[in-house]
Amino acid sequence: MAEPTWRPAGRSLRSTHTLRVSASAAVMGLLVLAVTLVPPLVPFDPEAVDLAARLQPPSCVHPFGTDGLGRDLLLRSTHGLRISLLVGVVAAAVATLLGTAVGVAAAARGGWTDRLLMRAVDCLSAVPHLLLGIFIVALFRPGLWPVVASVAVTHWLSTARIVRAEVLTLRTRPFIDAAISGGASRTRVAVRHFLPAVLPQAGLAAVLMVPHAMWHESALSFLGLGMPAHQPSLGTLVQDARGPLLAGDWWPTLFPGLLLILPALALAGLASAWRERINPRRRSELML
Repeated sequence: MAEPTWRPAGRSLRSTHTLRVSASAAVMGLLVLAVTLVPPLVPFDPEAVDLAARLQPPSCVHPFGTDGLGRDLLLRSTHGLRISLLVGVVAAAVATLLGTAVGVAAAARGGWTDRLLMRAVDCLSAVPHLLLGIFIVALFRPGLWPVVASVAVTHWLSTARIVRAEVLTLRTRPFIDAAISGGASRTRVAVRHFLPAVLPQAGLAAVLMVPHAMWHESALSFLGLGMPAHQPSLGTLVQDARGPLLAGDWWPTLFPGLLLILPALALAGLASAWRERINPRRRSELML
């Protein structure tokens, strides 16, 4: 029997998906190498002011050019990327843990616990993330951990909803009824059955949350409420580049902006691969 005509298209789709995942992994690997290797290898002090070299365009000496105070933008951008990635990863991890705990507790306990927790989620969701983040960081001095706390507190809500929906689906499975009939407590069922089942979804939410957390931190730093001047993030660098950009100097804005966009694109590709892995139906479609 002749092979169905739709199979080559499916193989092409699978090849495109594999290529995108490989490219995403390569980009993330290069970014991690950059934040690891560039600071010790570039022979410049990121805070050293050299007014004679201010606003130099990209060159062999300064591949990213210099800023308005003559500081090397390659070194400052990699330092900023390191801080932005640190904030994104830590905030996403904390938010995922909090959202997973709330989602599992709400669905496993049910009743008034579910209603109370979900109404709290609805109330917090009604407040814009940026506005709530500004309120939180305003209570502390500018620094790394206040920014991490503000991002984590404002980003766990969607994870709680996703995890709760997954647990509500699992509650209808026969093995859950068998465990409860056998005398297992709700806490034991939640820890032994619900929590392992929702970990893949929670992990996917964490990966997708990292670039969102980076953008949130960059927005706070752009407004002057995030990282202090001696710990520049990508948002701080973009904020400092507003004046040069209006004067026609594009490089202080372009390169920090690219380093803010590239992790988001790379993590989106990796999250796509994760989604196909935990969704067998979609993965089988790609295999056709």
